[in-house]
Amino acid sequence: MSSTLIGKQAVVVGAGMAGLAAARALVDYFEHVVVLERDTLPLDASHRSGTPQSRHVHGLLGGGQGALGDLFPGFEQDLAAAGAVPLRVGLDARIETPGYDPFPRRDLGWIAYSMSRPLIELIVRERVEQDANITIRQRCRARLVMPTPDGAGVAAIHFENGDGKNETLPADLVVDASGRGNLTSVFLESIGQRQPEETVIGVDIGYATAVFAIPDDNPADWKGVRTVGPAPQRRGGGLMLPLEGDRWMLTLGGRRGDKPPGDWDGFLAYAQQLRTPTIYDAVKRAERLGEVARFGFPASVCRHFEQLEAFPRGLLPFGDAICRFNPIYGHGMSVAAQEACLLHRLLRKRAETSDPLGP
Repeated sequence: MSSTLIGKQAVVVGAGMAGLAAARALVDYFEHVVVLERDTLPLDASHRSGTPQSRHVHGLLGGGQGALGDLFPGFEQDLAAAGAVPLRVGLDARIETPGYDPFPRRDLGWIAYSMSRPLIELIVRERVEQDANITIRQRCRARLVMPTPDGAGVAAIHFENGDGKNETLPADLVVDASGRGNLTSVFLESIGQRQPEETVIGVDIGYATAVFAIPDDNPADWKGVRTVGPAPQRRGGGLMLPLEGDRWMLTLGGRRGDKPPGDWDGFLAYAQQLRTPTIYDAVKRAERLGEVARFGFPASVCRHFEQLEAFPRGLLPFGDAICRFNPIYGHGMSVAAQEACLLHRLLRKRAETSDPLGP
């Protein structure tokens, strides 16, 4: 822990990837960090209701993998030990795009890891829980951020605990990593502060995902495959990557009226009409594990907090509360991890000033 503390207690709302990474960044500069999570957190790499997108293909980009390695030294070794599948980027995945079936392979000199979203979150959560100065409280629903008497900053957070009782925690800093950012919006309204302008980009994407046992006769020349639909619509795409436990996860995606269905026959038929037969040929006789899961994403949203002339002291929107990315590009977890690294650097600089949490 840092010898330069800037506050007694920080509270993080949300124990997803953004909240966990933020908690790690904060603990060097606060005596205690409390993470409030409304879900019951699983003890293994299981899905939970608070992350419906977790049933679909996830990936850590290079920046995200590196950032989590900075926050949690040995993170990549933890992934490997938990069964994540190493992928030589540029070599181990077959990329099929119009005019290139497959795209020429190149060794880009980087080992990525392919695994389920719950496994990534579990590994990060276990690392966070190893710190005695961080407490994760489950089944706690944050209700309100309480202002200071002058309305200029944050004083506490009010929440409902797992027993249905109300509690209030004092806080020098509240990080809103709840996803939607409703806590921040309600707090700004309560103190008479205007809401930030938003940039909204409609994407109207729908996904359907199934998991398979990797067959014994699986293709030897690739570990994962991505098929992109024909330009300009880029309709009917698919991405299949390996998971821990000798499994494949296949996510099919489409936009507007071309979204893949959620029943098995429709899912398989959608895979069959992809631009190339690679994915369909791989899964048509593979053992399916579980049901088909669907997920919809209507729009990317960026809230321009940076344009506000003043902002409450001790309140920090984080992760999706600032910007929800189109998930097709895989930015969400990686950007959240990089935000946490930036937060840690800023706190280190601010710790040297007379008013670390001031303007």
